Amino acid sequence: MGGGQVTSGQGNDWEGMRITVAGLGVSGISAARALTALGASVTVVDGGDSEAHRERAAALEGIEVRLGDAETLPEGTDLVVTSPGWKPSSPLFAAAAEAGVDVIGDVEIAWRLRGPDAPPWLAVTGTNGKTTTTQMLASILRAAGLRTAAVGNIGTPIIDVVLGEETYDVLAVELSSYQLHWAPSLRVHSAAVLNLAPDHLDWHGSMEAYAADKGRVYEGNRVACVYNVDATDKPSTEDLVRAADVEEGCRAVGFTLGAPGPSQLGVVDGILVDRAFVEDRQRNAQELAEVGDVDPPAPHNIANALAAAALARAFGVPAKAVRDGLRAFTPDAHRIAHVADVDGVAYIDDSKATNTHAAEASLAAYESIVWIAGGLAKGATFDELVARSAKRLRGVVLIGADRALIGEALARHAPEVPVVDLDRTDTGAMLAAVQEARRLAGAGDTVLLAPACASMDMFANYNKRGDAFAQAVRELGAMT
Repeated sequence: MGGGQVTSGQGNDWEGMRITVAGLGVSGISAARALTALGASVTVVDGGDSEAHRERAAALEGIEVRLGDAETLPEGTDLVVTSPGWKPSSPLFAAAAEAGVDVIGDVEIAWRLRGPDAPPWLAVTGTNGKTTTTQMLASILRAAGLRTAAVGNIGTPIIDVVLGEETYDVLAVELSSYQLHWAPSLRVHSAAVLNLAPDHLDWHGSMEAYAADKGRVYEGNRVACVYNVDATDKPSTEDLVRAADVEEGCRAVGFTLGAPGPSQLGVVDGILVDRAFVEDRQRNAQELAEVGDVDPPAPHNIANALAAAALARAFGVPAKAVRDGLRAFTPDAHRIAHVADVDGVAYIDDSKATNTHAAEASLAAYESIVWIAGGLAKGATFDELVARSAKRLRGVVLIGADRALIGEALARHAPEVPVVDLDRTDTGAMLAAVQEARRLAGAGDTVLLAPACASMDMFANYNKRGDAFAQAVRELGAMT
């Protein structure tokens, strides 16, 4: 995958190349426009043929777009550039392999397009916490006076950033397992894998393949491979570091919620401390920030902050900038967002918790919970999640297509917990779920939307699901 047809730099290597772009989404449109501007002959293919698809196609003036056929490789294709979500097993890629044509992604294109003075990349991946950690990292870098942006699987397409006129000192780059799969030559300054848990296995085929794609982010690291000391799953992020081929002198740097050892960042008496980027790390430590500087100060978010701090410190950022950057950071909506208190019960929106690992981290942040869960399971199982969280559950309200899978796990591991099975998918379903949760909750409890599932069975995306929850809570408050 990813041969020598394209080389680094913004020269004429693309001139005259016949490139097929797979997917008419944000990254596909970005790649198509950029490659056309560089002199390539581009054809975009997409299996969809809706009005929205036709509108996007019409906006690509001068670029051939083929809708309704995502399987046929255009004749004469020299290279395929795929959008992140396309599975490796797609017929288009099988046709490319048979024709001896490479398949790469938008991140790979961006990496190859960098000029000689391109800013270094600090990369973040993991099953959960990528976006928050990348944004925290960018906030810390800005607090150090550096020109930076959070890019990649977040915000502006990375090709647009690489080819844009704005100059940067360093980039904070969020990378998904999909993007890493299609980026064979990526070699960043430093990278972090936050955690590993089963996710997107229908795409990758196995946990081993998923972990291997995450581990690609460590390949060729120059300064630091940041890993999660507290991870217990196998393979662990430390295992991925051990397997990586890095540049000489690159160090393994761990982060932990406990007291750090040498070459680690951790927490001591409510203080985030660094024993990795200090002189005589066997005996010395540098205070970076207080736990209270992290918003919200939930355990998994403190871990995110430590990972961001490690990458920033690997780039030479002073300790004060870590504290100032964390204080300045504001989390996105639908990530452990406090919506309201109603009759002494807190209502928390963590609609972003779209898999079991994220939901477990969210549940661990509260002591007595009425849990609203369910949606599309994406092949996940829920026994471990329920078993580990059962003692915190005061009640559960189940919604969505695969709610029975969670109900069965609850019956096995938390049979004493009252469960409401809400068999509704209409527009009033979320309000009904919140009303049921209110009935189960008592003063001092937390009603937590942490679905552990994707949203597309009932909502366009997790944002819409979170918005529906927040609106339902507001309506509930108006009823009191």
